[in-house]
Amino acid sequence: MKKRFRKTAKSALVLIYLVIIAGAVVRMTGSGMGCPDWPKCFGYYIPPTDIAELQFKPNHDYKKGIVIIVDEELQVATKDFTSENTLNLINWETYTEHDYAIFNPLHTWVEYINRLIGALSGLPILIFTIMSIWLWKNKKRYLLLSIFTVLGMAFQAWLGKTVVDSNLAPYKITIHMVMALVIVAVILYLIYASKTTYKSQKFDSKFRNIMIVATVLTLIQIVLGTQVRQFVDVQNTLNGYHNWDIQEFAPMNFYVHRSLSIIVLLLNGWLFMRNRKLQLGFNKFKLVITCIGLEIVTGIAMFYFDFPFSSQPLHIVIAAILIGIQFYIILESHNTHRLKRIETSA
Repeated sequence: MKKRFRKTAKSALVLIYLVIIAGAVVRMTGSGMGCPDWPKCFGYYIPPTDIAELQFKPNHDYKKGIVIIVDEELQVATKDFTSENTLNLINWETYTEHDYAIFNPLHTWVEYINRLIGALSGLPILIFTIMSIWLWKNKKRYLLLSIFTVLGMAFQAWLGKTVVDSNLAPYKITIHMVMALVIVAVILYLIYASKTTYKSQKFDSKFRNIMIVATVLTLIQIVLGTQVRQFVDVQNTLNGYHNWDIQEFAPMNFYVHRSLSIIVLLLNGWLFMRNRKLQLGFNKFKLVITCIGLEIVTGIAMFYFDFPFSSQPLHIVIAAILIGIQFYIILESHNTHRLKRIETSA
């Protein structure tokens, strides 16, 4: 059961990262409002593909909750009914959560696929939560953390609704991203804690402490990065796609984000050299350096080459992978410390 639990947790982790990737694609394509309502999309479980489906039809059977667009407003059916020859608004109510009433089939389906992957990611989480019941006797924390993950996914779903209802409020998008990383961290812990064998690694207190600082800085960078991304989206909307100079308009958090990247590079470079010099055995640190290198490349591309296509989503996805690897190395270091204390006391 423990091995099955771990395999299921790994599946959940992969799906959560797919959700993060899908979310990045949503941001890249500007599809965040592709489905203006939640959890359905224009009132449908499977969204429309043509604007004609969102226009009033005479003598048509409408179900409660179905959405149509009338005079650039969303109208929601208040009950099941058959329409008359002309539109009678007595059977409809105006959608009041926001005033966004645009249909773009590409945006709609990109957002719909994002939601679908999000829903699918909850299945392995539910499965390993049920599995954790059988492990309660020896591993009570498995069930407690699994339940926390389920609640976290429910909170994410609610956050998704509030993001749509707010017409993509920047601070809500940031919270949405941070919560996804919290879920990643908990699942990574469950994956590591359910291992049956552990690699032989050396404990070094300086390495562990600086590793924690470096991981916190990565989290701060991700938060700043989501805010910079929102600024870029707003400027593209106001001035036209890339018809503006980021050096002229950039807010303070852009410069903080850029300056902190130097500190992140230096800290992780020091950790890489210390791990290598003392032969601590944290082999995953090569992946950390690879991710940081890719972050630098995509960051330079965005700044000097006017945000090439896909550079922004790649930047945030790599950052999410980076912080996951860093957190896993912290878990390895903590366990090495624990084993060392056990050996010392023995």
